[in-house]
Amino acid sequence: MNENFNIDTLTVTEEIKLHFTKIIDLLGEDTRREGLEKTPSRAAKALKFLTEGYEKDPKQILQSAMFTEDYNEMVIVKDIELYSLCEHHMLPFFGKAHIAYIPDGKIVGLSKIPRVVDVFSRRLQVQERLTEQILDCMNETLNPKGVGVVIEASHMCMMMRGVQKQNSTTTTSGFRGSFRETDTRNEFLKLITSQLS
Repeated sequence: MNENFNIDTLTVTEEIKLHFTKIIDLLGEDTRREGLEKTPSRAAKALKFLTEGYEKDPKQILQSAMFTEDYNEMVIVKDIELYSLCEHHMLPFFGKAHIAYIPDGKIVGLSKIPRVVDVFSRRLQVQERLTEQILDCMNETLNPKGVGVVIEASHMCMMMRGVQKQNSTTTTSGFRGSFRETDTRNEFLKLITSQLS
């Protein structure tokens, strides 16, 4: 966690609001206009929410719901929605994460896995780092036999500006432990692409 976030949240939000007011003024708009009057405040609150991951400890989230269990087959949580902000342009990227692990004496409450995704997503990010952070957090906290993470996302910085490619998707993946073995990795990739009835 970033030590700077010990500062009072209201103070930080007010500071961000002042900066948004200045930015809107610099763009040539009138922040006193009815439609924009509350925009700096709303934008500050939104940005604070979208970056609240800096204030949370993802390992602690997993540790709060770890249980001893003699289960040693693959556990997959797929299609986890994620929304993040690209650190290069502060524009959104969004998509889905697919996460699997093979327990080694410890399982984790299933709802905690999407929460870990949220913590890392709600920071200024690049998709590659996001993939690695989720992977390392799962691996270091659960000490499983293996972990696999695949993220598929669309990036507004590519869609709205720059190359302006509307239908491109970026896929990143990472594997630890037994997921480095071809058979295990292929089973995971097959299961996240299949539609089970």
